Amino acid sequence: MPETPSPSLPETATARAGDLSHAPARGPARVSVLGLGMMGSALAAAFLDAGHRVTVWNRSPAKTGPLVARGALPAGSAADAVAASPLVVLCLLTNEDVEGLLATLPGRLEGRTLVNLTNGTPAQARALSAWTQRHGARYVDGGIMAVPQMIAGPHAYVFYSGDEAAYETHRPTLAALGGTRWTGGDPGLAALYDLGLLTGMYGMVIGVVQALALARTEHVGAEEFGELLVPWITAMLGTVPEMARAVDSGQHLTDVSSLAVNRAAFPNFLAAYRDQGISGELFEPFQALLERAVDAGHAADGLSRLTSMLTLRQFTCTVGSGSGNCGE
Repeated sequence: MPETPSPSLPETATARAGDLSHAPARGPARVSVLGLGMMGSALAAAFLDAGHRVTVWNRSPAKTGPLVARGALPAGSAADAVAASPLVVLCLLTNEDVEGLLATLPGRLEGRTLVNLTNGTPAQARALSAWTQRHGARYVDGGIMAVPQMIAGPHAYVFYSGDEAAYETHRPTLAALGGTRWTGGDPGLAALYDLGLLTGMYGMVIGVVQALALARTEHVGAEEFGELLVPWITAMLGTVPEMARAVDSGQHLTDVSSLAVNRAAFPNFLAAYRDQGISGELFEPFQALLERAVDAGHAADGLSRLTSMLTLRQFTCTVGSGSGNCGE
């Protein structure tokens, strides 16, 4: 995942995603870490600190030096790293990089468990899982909810999905990285949870940078204004559970702030941005979405209705089923 701060997992997280666990390892294990960027290095260091026998590999061998100095075993090639351990953790820049690396290892993956902690999409995870199984290995996908400095700390956790038996076998070892949270047998679910939480974070960032840009047009200090933003955003986050219930139930009527009210008010934002000399490009699409929702007959509904307006395909499920296909 991108290197962004991560809060501790709330106690109200759904049962579908399983219980957060920091279960200790049963004993020293052999694990290979491929990819030693900032996150990969942090993962390898956490395994070392937990007492595991860690083999490391990176395209640029110089990056193995600090970890080797701490006791890691350097691999001369990716194939050597895979051969060294039954558990192989991948943390590369993109899943395209993962695909390219695995393509160089035909016949080397038999009997291994691959845990891919590279940021990617659900579709990519499913494709990698199918490829891995065809080559005699087991596949677990993961989404890291932490920055490198948080790894192994009390607020770090990782979503996992895919081969549940492989996950359970290696969960005590993976717990060295932080909390372990199982999301389901669909290999794409960990990426879905990861990207979903990051979507909420980036939505917040979009609002914050726009607000600070607006404040600066009248020489209001960003730090001063930021002190007001924090409690306001925190208070507004309290509406998330109610909005989520509306999405699950399909009941969007509101007595708080209807889409009609928001559509009438939102042009003031865009006008103020223009008048103050800042771009409204981050918020113009939201105005268009409000217009479309009201025109579709949802004027009396609350903002939760916009979730269905974003849906490009029809699908149904039983909420909490673990199918990964919930919607209206």
